[in-house]
Amino acid sequence: MNEAVETALRDRLAELFGSGTQLVRAALLGGGASMEAWAVDVETPRGPLALLVRRAAGGRIYREALSLANEFRVLQAASEARVAVPRPYGYFPDVAGREAFAMERLRGETVGRRIVQKPELSAARAALPTQMAEQLARIHALDVRSLPFLPGANDEAPLRRSLEILEAQLDDVGEPHPAIELGLWRLRRDLPRDEERVVCHGDFRIGNLMVSDAGLVGVLDWEFAHVGDPREDLAWPLVRAWRFGNERQSLGGIGDPEPFLERYAQLTGRRLSIGELRSFELLGNVRWAIGALTQARRHLAREERSVELAILGRLAAEVEHEVLSLL
Repeated sequence: MNEAVETALRDRLAELFGSGTQLVRAALLGGGASMEAWAVDVETPRGPLALLVRRAAGGRIYREALSLANEFRVLQAASEARVAVPRPYGYFPDVAGREAFAMERLRGETVGRRIVQKPELSAARAALPTQMAEQLARIHALDVRSLPFLPGANDEAPLRRSLEILEAQLDDVGEPHPAIELGLWRLRRDLPRDEERVVCHGDFRIGNLMVSDAGLVGVLDWEFAHVGDPREDLAWPLVRAWRFGNERQSLGGIGDPEPFLERYAQLTGRRLSIGELRSFELLGNVRWAIGALTQARRHLAREERSVELAILGRLAAEVEHEVLSLL
């Protein structure tokens, strides 16, 4: 299969960058549960390029995940709005039977546990809360009207609709999970009504950010972008799973949330307390528990045999425990 992908990449990249383009290296990277990531080096008529090719892997964590074609369009819009993202180069409808796109390959660290623990990234951790707020403010300023294909763009109440979708997705798992069901019941009762509608990244957290010694280099993985409430994105990095073992610092294991929220408020005028985000933190945990179970079912149903997917089934139990703690 790798040989077929490399052959297809060679052809697609020649079409994108022109005749004379040479594929120097293509290596499949580990770590993607729903997408493949290929590190690709090419020689083009204008010089060498280091690329990251994102290719469909055959499964989705959530029903409304974007196609790669639409994810590429969101990446283009974010790049034009000067959000810190990899430069988008081109979309490929077919790379060995699956869609893909090519973007700039940034340098830095993306593995959450390393970002949280490595001593040499201590300065980055200190800078990240305000840097994250600055990038999220830019994302939430994107023009919703320019991205009409996003989930939630045509919904009067995107939050309520997202709960309906999560409930249906939990039903598809085909087994009882009373902690998650109780969490959904509480959210239906207590989740605030939609206020402002903005373009949400949908997975804005440590682990989806490229980080260097100086801090945030790029915002990655836009497949869950949608139109929703800004509080969804603000609470998502508070989910315990994204602390990577550093429980004392509730903002992604790298800091306290107050500087993050304060900088975001300065830039957007949306001033929110930790207490006001609690329901959205619960929503995030319920969403991730269902996402982890959905991924594990791909392994258990033999759709895609993978130790990584199997592990997510085990992690779902930890998230269910956190749901109960929040309740």
